[in-house]
Amino acid sequence: MSARIDHLVTSGTFSLDGGTWDVDNNVWIVGDDEEAIVIDAAHDAAAIETALAGRTLRAIVCTHAHDDHIDAAPALAAATGAPILLHPDDLPLWKLTHPDRAPDGELADGQRIAVAGTELTVLHTPGHAPGAVCLYAPDLGTVFTGDTLFAGGPGATGRSFSHFPTIVESIRGKLLTLPPTTEVRTGHGDGTTVAAEAPHLDEWIQRGH
Repeated sequence: MSARIDHLVTSGTFSLDGGTWDVDNNVWIVGDDEEAIVIDAAHDAAAIETALAGRTLRAIVCTHAHDDHIDAAPALAAATGAPILLHPDDLPLWKLTHPDRAPDGELADGQRIAVAGTELTVLHTPGHAPGAVCLYAPDLGTVFTGDTLFAGGPGATGRSFSHFPTIVESIRGKLLTLPPTTEVRTGHGDGTTVAAEAPHLDEWIQRGH
């Protein structure tokens, strides 16, 4: 059975630099009827576990460590036994939310994660956060971009641990080089494609998005 992508939206808050905002997060599940991985365990571990429908959870993969993307990760790990994987450059952010529970494993650029007969390649894409990663699944024609790339431009870089020139270079070098038809599945809101975003890189730079 071939891998498929399941999607749910969970709601909660994002807090950083003394502010708190209400947010809706995309949670992505990649797998088949037997096994899966979760990309970004946001807000509601019980809802994510329900969506897994008894499948073996192989890993909880964090695109970055802002609290709205990782707040449910320890509870989901406890319920399923799955390891939490995070790029080590985001450990300082992780510790702001979970000071007493470290991730179980590290993500690295070029690493491949296998599930349900397909592979996802880890792309280190710093800028929104130092350890931000995207996950490219060529067999599925999809890249999961977390908060690195959205429909309409890069993720926000106005808060701590972020840097606009860095995110632009990440997008230019790691994402816009993917096949134009690649679907971009984001951490919030609607998706897009590489072809839809690639022509606008110079506009983003000019406006310092």
